[in-house]
Amino acid sequence: MSASGSIPPKLAAVVSPVIAIGLVAVGVATWSLTQTAYTATDAISIVALLVAFTFAERFPVPVQGAEANGVSLGFVFALAAILLFGWDVGVVVAAAAPMLMQLLEHRPPLRIAYNGGTYAVAAAVAGLSIAPIHGDSVGTLLIRATLCGVIFHVVDTALITAVVSVSSGDRFPPLLRSNIRWTAGPFGLMASAALMLVVLWERSPALSTALVGPLIAIALYQRSTFRELRAMRLALTDPLTGLGNHRHFHERLQRELVAAEDEHSPLTLCLVDIDDFKRINDRFGHPTGDRVLSRVAGRLRQGGEAFRLGGDEFALLLPGLDEHAALTAAESVVDRIGSLELELIGPITVSAGVATFPLQGAGRDELIRLADSALYWAKEHGKNRVRVYRPDVIELAELKRLASGPDRAARYRAAASLAKAVDARDAYTGSHSERVSELAARIAERLGITQEQIELTRLAASLHDLGKLAIPEEILRKPGTLTESERLVLERHPQIGFRMLESLGVDPVAEWVLHHHERWDGTGYPEGLHGEEIPLGARIIFVADAYDAMTSDRVYRRRLSIDDALNELARCAGTQFDPEIVAAFAGELGAVATGVLAS
Repeated sequence: MSASGSIPPKLAAVVSPVIAIGLVAVGVATWSLTQTAYTATDAISIVALLVAFTFAERFPVPVQGAEANGVSLGFVFALAAILLFGWDVGVVVAAAAPMLMQLLEHRPPLRIAYNGGTYAVAAAVAGLSIAPIHGDSVGTLLIRATLCGVIFHVVDTALITAVVSVSSGDRFPPLLRSNIRWTAGPFGLMASAALMLVVLWERSPALSTALVGPLIAIALYQRSTFRELRAMRLALTDPLTGLGNHRHFHERLQRELVAAEDEHSPLTLCLVDIDDFKRINDRFGHPTGDRVLSRVAGRLRQGGEAFRLGGDEFALLLPGLDEHAALTAAESVVDRIGSLELELIGPITVSAGVATFPLQGAGRDELIRLADSALYWAKEHGKNRVRVYRPDVIELAELKRLASGPDRAARYRAAASLAKAVDARDAYTGSHSERVSELAARIAERLGITQEQIELTRLAASLHDLGKLAIPEEILRKPGTLTESERLVLERHPQIGFRMLESLGVDPVAEWVLHHHERWDGTGYPEGLHGEEIPLGARIIFVADAYDAMTSDRVYRRRLSIDDALNELARCAGTQFDPEIVAAFAGELGAVATGVLAS
């Protein structure tokens, strides 16, 4: 809150009524005090409570998890004032002490007025609520103290939380629940201390000084504990946003995965990235970028356990939510952030990728990779959206991203995942693409070509049927002979695969996939290439593909034996297949006895 009094309209709508009601409460309480005759002892007691509250306000006790600077032991003396002398004394003590201390600390006038107003309103509501309860018994005193303490605490916390909520943009209900949860323990202890103070004071005001030592001990212990917890928290917290940091995210994700596995429940990971964040930093400067990060972090807190992984990348853990529920939650987060509109910058949007354990990812690193693939796909296809991981769509985007990088192993892992998605739709049993990939690499090695060409052959062979993702499943799995129109549709899959792969950045792969159904005699498809016009990699894939097709069970026929399949390859060498490649393949299979292809 600024000292100038110029505050945003939403904040003014919260602050102004509280200050006004607080002033009325203090005015009425002061008038009530003037109408009551107090003894000299009572007057001294009231002044002592006021002084004690003022001193306690100077040293608030920090509380882990609360969205405030801490709690004040002044609550003990405000509660005691209400129980001993009535609501009017409680209001004056509760309002005057913090305002006096904050004046001495040169706090902004508006903040002083609001804090005083919250204490006055809380004390008035609590004091008037217990006014009808009369009696001198221990039970009555216990009821009055408990009820007064609870009401005072809830009203005071709600009013402070309202300002924090409006200032930060965080939702009020979860913020209030969090603050009450974290402060309930300390306030309960202070209510007990207030009850003891009242009992001692009623016996002899001098005895109440015996509580000074325990109250100081409580404050010192709480401060020491808070410092230790804060040091631990800082090691796991991003200093800018207050969210868990990269280290905390990995530790927490691993624990949640173990719990999800033990309880046989789902766990969803949602990765979030701010759209065009570099443009914001370049145009408006890094301080504005930091403000955007803080506002986005505030909205993310409302969606689940949130972390900042670095830069403009965030993560949400959604334990217990299946894919559908997690998608709804992630979409809600994206919409909530999309409603943010900062001055000068305008609207802010984010993209999100979602992956769920155990449906998609089995381990920590795998789940992160799949969610990251989904996020990449979301950003590549329009931004400001959520995408759930789908291997038949997203792994291709992952391949394109990895193609220009040096990590060959990562490229092959992505290709293997994509190949599994293809095989899941086709009529082959098992991992057809993986087997063709291995066979093709063996043939290439047998032919003595370079290691780089062998690896490219392996990659292309694993993706040779990629275009089948666009072919209707009823055609792929049809148990009988295809019609002419169905055959033409199926024969389009090399061109479809080529179009999907041509931007991959590894030039031969797309070409080999395009031509892996060309025949040696020129009667193949799609371009009717002849002999050595057909790329070598495509000729290798064609032989490996045909062999695996013949030796695999299909829905419309039984598989052939190895000998029968080799005889068929040999019969078609020179017409359908490159004779040299068939001979190399036969030689490679002949090494089975020595264990080269035992797998």
